[in-house]
Amino acid sequence: MKTNHSIDISSQLKGTGTTGMNGFRTKRMFLAGAFAFAFTTACATGPRPTPVAMNAVEKPAAVVPAAAPPSALAQKGDADGQFAQALKAYEAGDLDAARKGFEAVVNQQPKALNARFNLGVIAEKQGRPADARVAYEQVLTLDPAHTPSVMNLGLMHRHAGQLDEALALYTKALQTPGHEHDEPVLNALAATYRLAGKLDEAEATGRRVLARSKDNPEAYKTLALVAYDRGQYRLAELLVINARKVAQDDPAISNTLGMIYLKMDDRPRALAQFQKAVSLDDNFAPGHLNLGALALSYRDYAGAEKAFTKALSLEPDGLEGQLYLAYALDGQKGLDPKKGVAAGEAFEKVLARSADKPEAVCGAGWAYASERTGFEKAIAFLDRCKELSSTTDQDKQLITAKVNGLQNMLKNPPPAPAPAATAEADGEEKKDAAATGGAGSSVMNQLPQDTSAPEQEAPAEEPAAPASDDASGNGQTAPTPAPTP
Repeated sequence: MKTNHSIDISSQLKGTGTTGMNGFRTKRMFLAGAFAFAFTTACATGPRPTPVAMNAVEKPAAVVPAAAPPSALAQKGDADGQFAQALKAYEAGDLDAARKGFEAVVNQQPKALNARFNLGVIAEKQGRPADARVAYEQVLTLDPAHTPSVMNLGLMHRHAGQLDEALALYTKALQTPGHEHDEPVLNALAATYRLAGKLDEAEATGRRVLARSKDNPEAYKTLALVAYDRGQYRLAELLVINARKVAQDDPAISNTLGMIYLKMDDRPRALAQFQKAVSLDDNFAPGHLNLGALALSYRDYAGAEKAFTKALSLEPDGLEGQLYLAYALDGQKGLDPKKGVAAGEAFEKVLARSADKPEAVCGAGWAYASERTGFEKAIAFLDRCKELSSTTDQDKQLITAKVNGLQNMLKNPPPAPAPAATAEADGEEKKDAAATGGAGSSVMNQLPQDTSAPEQEAPAEEPAAPASDDASGNGQTAPTPAPTP
């Protein structure tokens, strides 16, 4: 998955000599518990909520770089002075000036690892991923265990789905003498093993971290996700609670708990945890994505639209968020045909990045069919939908009937505007919309808002047999009350 997250790295000069340039420090926070769940759709019937766990690639937290000492700033002619000036420009947001400054440092000191690393950071922020990779790789050629470069390059590999490359990178760094127990790299290795489906290796690596650092929250989160993948939801809950004890303000922990409760078919507690995640960090995109997905499953389309819009504002490249937003808009077309046109446009944005995605092809056809201005596009998309191998014979018959109807309507002049509805009719329509979870309702807000859950401890023992990881068990069922603590 492509990323455009800002990657801010802290740097602290320890002195005015050239050795001070090696005092670079990083602080990373991984969202190892960041889940989202997706929905499948039938072309004729609209979205059918089916929660499916999906890994979100971790992103680094923003860290404000420390200011350079005034004495270093004064020495503009030497490498340290130029480094400090470049860092000051970076802090001020002048990336071009910062880039030139770090390039000048590298020209004077070819082995200035942190200056090369910073050029990689700037390249990422400026949308030049190829240049960023080159910069990180140049650093690692000189020092295979340069942790900041290992972490950033590994993250780029993971965003691109290059898990084998990431595993090789982390393994090589850990094999460097003196770096066998680097916790950030070990945690990244464990998380990547899990993403690659190597659950035994992920568990072993996570336990390796805990053997030396018994309160490491990232290791607990990875082990919880391994248990989640294995269907051991009570064990996953216990491990996440252990992580919360040492990282109470981590939104990823609440988000993971929400996913666990969803698998336990406890939607009110799942909702409470997703809400807690975004209350801890309103810029935590997976939490908004999950709130929208849960709203969509309750047919609270307006609530879903709001949540997905927020998620997309934080993750503009999020393909899943764009697809779910289209579903949310499509769900409101019965009350407002223009929402159908907006849904069609949203589906087209998905197709611009994934040209043959069946859900988007068929979804666009049915969405545009809601309003006369979209009929021609609807016919084109429905014809494409009909030719897809995933379209059933029953849906093909429905498409044929719909296309014929649209073509007939296009041959005739548009109907005259309907007379204004009476106040009683307006009231009746709003009542129906609320009853069905339409655009005027907010089913989500009617559920318990128990953000303190769970404070009770889960049983310490593992289940005798892993629970089935059946995604279809979380369909459109009525919400159940939260269990009494």
